[in-house]
Amino acid sequence: MRGTKSNVLAGNGKFVISLDFELLWGVRDKKSIEDYGAHIAGVREVIPKTLKIFNEYGIRATFSTVGFLFAEDKEELLSTIPENKPTYVDRNLSPYNGHLDLVGNHAEKDHYHYAPDLIDLIQKDKGHHIGTHTFSHYYCSEIGQTADQFKSDLQAAKKIAEKKGVTIASLVFPRNQCNQTYLEVLDDMGIESYRGNESFNIFKTPIGKKLGPLRRVIHFLDAYINLLGYHSFEINKILNQTKPANIPSSSLLRPYITQFSFLEPLKIRRIKKCMTHAAKNGKLYHLWWHPHNFGQNMEKNFSNLIQIVKHFRELEKQYGLESHSMESLTEKIND
Repeated sequence: MRGTKSNVLAGNGKFVISLDFELLWGVRDKKSIEDYGAHIAGVREVIPKTLKIFNEYGIRATFSTVGFLFAEDKEELLSTIPENKPTYVDRNLSPYNGHLDLVGNHAEKDHYHYAPDLIDLIQKDKGHHIGTHTFSHYYCSEIGQTADQFKSDLQAAKKIAEKKGVTIASLVFPRNQCNQTYLEVLDDMGIESYRGNESFNIFKTPIGKKLGPLRRVIHFLDAYINLLGYHSFEINKILNQTKPANIPSSSLLRPYITQFSFLEPLKIRRIKKCMTHAAKNGKLYHLWWHPHNFGQNMEKNFSNLIQIVKHFRELEKQYGLESHSMESLTEKIND
């Protein structure tokens, strides 16, 4: 346990952004190229546009990236796969049970499973960091897998990242399956921070269980109206916790949905109010989403993002709100 530190982070609010960069690996057990491929293909346009907007408005972010995406070709991908693979009871959850047969032989020909060029683009932009979303989009709370298998997966993720000159220092658990019993593995692997889940009990789900219908409805409605508070966190609580540091999530930036378009102003207003609360009270607000969420209805989604980052600049000027990646905030914590 860290000793109590001075209020080195107190005063200014912190605005953290993390993106779950996964392409088809993140949805392959639920969706196919036929029904979701357009969203995935759109990421090739989404990443450069996102970087441009972030740079224009002084935003720093963590791109939490699935290890498979680093591979240049199938040979490199297959050569990095760990021997100790996850033994999920639900075999469909594992990409090793048949899905690799669908992967193309080279990144230039398969934009659903590879993204080394996009990773290079992020890496060249010094304002951001590349974290891990595990090697295989590993599910840490599913029945059948083990801590040793998780560690092997992370070793593969670090190995393929290091080949590209990327040092992994943060992790986002796929599908937010934040398994507290695995935090020691993160520490052993030199991962200094992770994105924990919201602190409200409604977001805590037992291992192997899904959110029930009522909780899903409340979760959805809270994205548009204030049912559960401002989703901001006391920064001093992050200072005085065990390693690795928990940089908890606040809100998902939900994609534009045509049938709910009338709710879009409420969604952005809700996020802005949470950001303002954090800025005024010197708290942390952590926004996240998937790049493929912007893969369709791109103009609408980027219009929403621009409203958010413009609001950040206003809060930066008025209250000193700071933009951080998970890594840059952790560096402040460790100073």
